[in-house]
Amino acid sequence: MSVRVRFAPSPTGQVHIGNIRAAIFNWLFARHEKGTFLLRIEDTDLERSTPEAIKTLLEVMEWLGLDFDEKPPLYQTSQVSKHLAAVQKLLDQGDAYKDAKGGGGEAVLFKIPWHAENVPGVHEVGPAEIAVHPETPVVISYKGVDYAALSSKGKAAPGGGALAGFKDLQVLDAEDKVLFDIHGQEEAVLKGELVKTIEGAAKLRFTRRAITYHDLVKGDMTKPLDGMKDVVIVRSDGSPVFHIANVVDDITQKVTHIIRGDDHVENTFRHIMMFSCLGAPVPQYGHLPMIVNAAGKPYSKRDGDAFVGDFKDKGFLADTMVNYLALLGWNPGDEREKMSREELIEAFSLDRCQHTPAQMDIQKMTNLNGQYLAEMEIGKFTEMCKSYLAVYDWGQNIQPEYLAKVCTLMQSRLKKFADVEQWKYFFVETPDYDEKNLAKQFKDDSVKAALKELEGALAGCDFTAAAIEAAIHATTEKLGMGQGKLNQPLRAAVTGVGVGAGIYETLELLGKDLSMARLDAFFKR
Repeated sequence: MSVRVRFAPSPTGQVHIGNIRAAIFNWLFARHEKGTFLLRIEDTDLERSTPEAIKTLLEVMEWLGLDFDEKPPLYQTSQVSKHLAAVQKLLDQGDAYKDAKGGGGEAVLFKIPWHAENVPGVHEVGPAEIAVHPETPVVISYKGVDYAALSSKGKAAPGGGALAGFKDLQVLDAEDKVLFDIHGQEEAVLKGELVKTIEGAAKLRFTRRAITYHDLVKGDMTKPLDGMKDVVIVRSDGSPVFHIANVVDDITQKVTHIIRGDDHVENTFRHIMMFSCLGAPVPQYGHLPMIVNAAGKPYSKRDGDAFVGDFKDKGFLADTMVNYLALLGWNPGDEREKMSREELIEAFSLDRCQHTPAQMDIQKMTNLNGQYLAEMEIGKFTEMCKSYLAVYDWGQNIQPEYLAKVCTLMQSRLKKFADVEQWKYFFVETPDYDEKNLAKQFKDDSVKAALKELEGALAGCDFTAAAIEAAIHATTEKLGMGQGKLNQPLRAAVTGVGVGAGIYETLELLGKDLSMARLDAFFKR
């Protein structure tokens, strides 16, 4: 069977990293299996799924290189007639019913099938009992079994489930007297001819059935049918709901594997039933762990950058995004953390996805981006730096030859392109001083005196990196200071910052005139 997977976002603005990670996993799986990667745009929320939001989504996918097959993408709004036709089929079969749920017109609900054994994965668990609160009537109808369960403190707690969850149902009082037995009355209840309200019930006794499917990520997943309720598939205004639209669209696109976030696990149990009732093969499912922050909560904008556009704007590369997000909840089976797309495709398999939430680590991602930047061809790297520098007044009209030298010196140290803002000292006459760093470097007056001694030595040298290094070493030796003790004070005085490239190479690039002028200005502060 040829693998067919889909990415089915509901574009409403910016693209969250959790959504695009699902796209990356689907893309890698399809490419590894030499299958088909489809894009479906679930645009039925017309107020939020604007043309601008869809354009943003497509631009993000193009930037990340997530090429999809069978163009153009399927737009969910083009499928509405198919959605409603499927709903009518379910109604005709008795697998759905109309109900004035919430008022304002008739909604349509999908009915958990009474003959659930026809659904793949449904099986009998065995006899079961549920204690119910005797002061709340038990109501039995084609819509389900409504009751109040007993809380741990003996109080009434809302309960209920689909009728199909209560095969062989008996309602009993506290003395085990049968108040109602569904045997022989199933059809009357299913057809709506019999609605039973039972007072004074103490327990429900029934044959429990459950549905189980094998999740390609999480393993076997099971849910008892008495823990499920019928679900709305058409709103009272006549518009199809996600559940039916999602299933029908998957049937249309002949999807074989559905890989999505684990917030959809509960939906999957019902969707399997819908596929079966519509006479379609049930796809295989895999649910990815959520992305969380350091506290284990779902990662959001409150925790920092959460949208793909944020990272792109700050100068993260597409290769970094794909690499990092692919390894967020999956591993290749070895210690590799930097992997090309080809390596990711070759190694990818769903059985290596982790079951637990994946923690977003911005610093780790930033360091990975730095590795990718360090490997860029210098011409391309310089052009990218130029575009990020150009947003600053001081970053415009830089001499190309000088910019190339700065980029060559700083390339291995840059983590993201937005950080070129920190290179300001290369392009201005007077740097911005980090006062906290100055206080740290010059808390001892003897350091400033030693730097003054060094100023004289630098004034008389050739101002190559080697000559600058020799002058510094000669000065520290003369003053009986440890080697390198003046490097950081010199950096602070000339560049204004506390970190950067090697100080010898930095001064050589700045040039003798500018470096000495800055030293002179520093001593006059």
